[in-house]
Amino acid sequence: MNLEPQLIIELALLGIGTGFLAGLLGIGGGMLMVPFITLIMSARGVGPDLAVKMAIATSMATIIFTSISSVRAHHKRGAVRWDLVKGLAPGIVIGSIVGSLGVFALLKGSYLAIFFGLFVGFSATQMFLDKKPKPTRQMPGTAGQLGAGGFIGFLSGLVGAGGGFISVPFMTWCNVAIHNAVATSAALGFPIALANVLGYIISGQSVQGLPAGSFGYIWLPALAVIAVFSVFTAPLGAKAAHSLPVGKLKRVFASILYVLAAYMFYKGLRG
Repeated sequence: MNLEPQLIIELALLGIGTGFLAGLLGIGGGMLMVPFITLIMSARGVGPDLAVKMAIATSMATIIFTSISSVRAHHKRGAVRWDLVKGLAPGIVIGSIVGSLGVFALLKGSYLAIFFGLFVGFSATQMFLDKKPKPTRQMPGTAGQLGAGGFIGFLSGLVGAGGGFISVPFMTWCNVAIHNAVATSAALGFPIALANVLGYIISGQSVQGLPAGSFGYIWLPALAVIAVFSVFTAPLGAKAAHSLPVGKLKRVFASILYVLAAYMFYKGLRG
């Protein structure tokens, strides 16, 4: 699969959009990236089962870069709750490895696409409703954070997203301020991505028929182009998060997610 100009433009636009959203809403961009990478790979002759799996893995790999760029911008504003990163990260690493190295390799791509569609639809609904938590609720203790981190990491490994779609609602549900939750989610994206990418590389080594430029389940040309462009726009999104009406933006983004969820669900059913 050659990196022709049209492909570079498609991947660059995807990188610009996902980088900005990663900084703005604290999501790793996977919910946007996976459907589009699946579409791009399918249009170039990669089978649907493999296209979905490679889209999920490649999306996760780009989050390594967007999370570093995004978290630096949030940290400068003092928004990252490093105490929560420390509490959630160990469980996240364990859950991510179990998801990406074990379950991901065993499931068919069509099942992953259906699961992705359902989960993104659920996440969009939560985002759209923007429910307010009980004022007395607090973050759980060490064991609770370990368990929550494991759940976040495991689900992230199956859908190729940075965990913000679970960690931001979870932290706001526990009365962490939205700007702190978004910033902390960006920081958690790094251990999620690193652990999952390791699992995708190992589990993809024995797979036959991978396109040129593959490293396990990761498609390196897409990773390179998306990462370069998303790194520039993630800090812009983080800056905008502190001045734009994020509540309204979340509802707009949720509407877009419904369309992407429907596409992946359709893709899974056809597979």
